[in-house]
Amino acid sequence: MSELKNQNSETKNKKAHSDFVKYSAIGFQMIAIVVIGVVGGIKLDQWISRIEFPLFTMLLSILSVILATYYTLKDFIKPQK
Repeated sequence: MSELKNQNSETKNKKAHSDFVKYSAIGFQMIAIVVIGVVGGIKLDQWISRIEFPLFTMLLSILSVILATYYTLKDFIKPQK
């Protein structure tokens, strides 16, 4: 009886650890996509100095948030193995 409880406890701990790693990776992926979009927009605005309004920073920021949300939802909806 005690061995069965230990097995169940170990299985739950492994699943919790696996879930933590999965969601942490998704979070870091979201952060990376948004940071790349914002930095890319800032660099484009600096390179094209004719425009005083930060157009590319705004556009790439919004697009990167949409892209990060898409990838996150795709990972959540993905069927379990």
